[in-house]
Amino acid sequence: METAPDTGQAQGNVGELIALLHQDAAAEDFAAELARIERLPSSTHKTAMVERTRMAMAVRNRLDSLQQRERGMLAVVESARDLSGRLDLHELLQAIVSRARRLLGSHVAWLSAYDAALDAFHVRAADGALLPNTGEMVAAREHGIVSMVVATRLPFTTPDYLHDARFAHDAKLDATFQAEGIAAVVGVPLLWGDEVIGLLFVADRYQRTYTALSISILSTLATHAAVAMKNAMAFEQAQAAVRNAERARAELELHVRQVQAAAEAHERLTTLLARGATLAELAQAAAELMQGDLLVLDEAGQPIARGTAAGRAAAEGDAYAPHGPRSLALGEALGRSRQTGRSVIAYEAGGLACRLNAVIGGSAVLGAVLLYRSEPLDEMSVRTFERSTGIVGIVLLSHERMEAARSHDLSELLRALVSPRQMDLALLSERAARFGLDLARPTSLVLLALAPHEAGYIVRRLRAGNLLPDAVFDENEGVVSLLCATTRLDEARRVLVELARAGAGTAFCGVASRPIASPAGLPALHAALRRALPVLQRIGVQGQVLAQNELALYSALFETHDQASLGAFLDATIGTLLAHDRRRGTDLAGTLLCYFDHNQNATLVAQRLGIHVNTVRQRLASIEELVGHWGSATRALELHIALRLWHLRDAPRGDGAAAAAATG
Repeated sequence: METAPDTGQAQGNVGELIALLHQDAAAEDFAAELARIERLPSSTHKTAMVERTRMAMAVRNRLDSLQQRERGMLAVVESARDLSGRLDLHELLQAIVSRARRLLGSHVAWLSAYDAALDAFHVRAADGALLPNTGEMVAAREHGIVSMVVATRLPFTTPDYLHDARFAHDAKLDATFQAEGIAAVVGVPLLWGDEVIGLLFVADRYQRTYTALSISILSTLATHAAVAMKNAMAFEQAQAAVRNAERARAELELHVRQVQAAAEAHERLTTLLARGATLAELAQAAAELMQGDLLVLDEAGQPIARGTAAGRAAAEGDAYAPHGPRSLALGEALGRSRQTGRSVIAYEAGGLACRLNAVIGGSAVLGAVLLYRSEPLDEMSVRTFERSTGIVGIVLLSHERMEAARSHDLSELLRALVSPRQMDLALLSERAARFGLDLARPTSLVLLALAPHEAGYIVRRLRAGNLLPDAVFDENEGVVSLLCATTRLDEARRVLVELARAGAGTAFCGVASRPIASPAGLPALHAALRRALPVLQRIGVQGQVLAQNELALYSALFETHDQASLGAFLDATIGTLLAHDRRRGTDLAGTLLCYFDHNQNATLVAQRLGIHVNTVRQRLASIEELVGHWGSATRALELHIALRLWHLRDAPRGDGAAAAAATG
């Protein structure tokens, strides 16, 4: 049997309790001392020792409470200091969450803020979590502790969250809490006025009851967090206002610079226009202003001027082709630009944009301006480009009016020259000389038949490009008529064929006349060539411009053989020869017919006509001066057929040469 405690044991108990209090021992150490004393036999000293131990435990609890309060006050002070010292909201919220967890000695703590876009609270900061999902939780207003705190604006605590039936549970949140092992949770609101802008949570992985002091300290920290969030929001709003003000100022400065640049650009172009600058000079100035490659097109889509800004490594306009792969896109863009009155993007390729603006004169399209740039244009630059196009349009309209006047004069001149009722030839020659055509020298006439719109296109190209500067040309009902010096006939044929093939493929045909010495013969020549065109179409000639010498025989064979057409054929072929015989009383026509009938043998002709062979040769030389050289088989056959037709129709039957020809 144990002996009763003596006075020494009682004094030892007092010393042990003082030592435990001094060491700030844990509650478990005091509980162990109480259990040791309670195992002693009953006595007056035992009762006193139990009472003293319980008193010591009470003192220890009060000290612990005071220390916790002190730690809470320190945490509040530190949080207040952070409010004034930290500008980064995330760092501040993270510090508050970490202090809350350490202060309550809990396992996990997190802070959720209200997100208006989600209409829910999502985690902004977390500490002590084992799983990443814990720091990504989103809680709706009607679920979990959030629903209780939002409804009451008061703290809410539960010792066993997963089994608490006082609120509606969210399956996703429950799964996260279960995976994290959370049991006890306390949540306090972040209040701003009457609005709950967030919640501060502390949780433990065992069932626990949180003291009023702990909840009070958490509420104070939550208040600090709310202030921090509102301060951050206010600071962000202030910063946004400053940024907006700076942006507005920068935009205003940019706009002022753009307006000034646009005004300077307009002044520069109008000054050039007033000085009489050429279209090429205006295009170059516009290209420099727009810092790109600029191309001016006429109404037929042909480049007539261009400009390239200095420093550009390549001129993108070099790749332009009137009938190239971008023609469809450019045509559609031209239609849109004409409809809207604004420039449009025609296409973009390889980091390059082609902007097109139609040039309108009245209701007609005078052309277009293309701008190639790799950098996009702002609205003010687009307006500057469009104003530049307007300046170009003034020049094009001026050119159009000048060309219209010139075209009218050219048309009138050509029609007067080929009209059966010719005006004073001296006056016509003087008018032709103003266009660079000398009618005193041999000239040639070219007729080209194709579709009416293609004929108009060719005439416009000839005018716009000044491709045949010394020629007179016109278009009528799908036939292009062109009169030029015989020395330039080959060039004229080549240009016409190239233009026709570019627009119509092979759907055209044409005829080029023999040289004509006097403009008086132009009406008959024009009539003969007009009759020749249907002949070409009947025999299926396409994509060629034939010489009159090659065609005259076919005209005689395939034209309608009425009296008028026969007379026109004879006039065009041997008219000058017959007129000479009538004036001089000679018979050169009969001599030439005899010459052809005798295989072009001068000796046989001399014998047949009873004259010297030298006389025959002299006559043949005179004939060649009148009708031209007949060295080609086609020309010789044409003349032979014409003389035969003349002989059958008009030759005097008593004439020796005619008789000889008839008997030959």
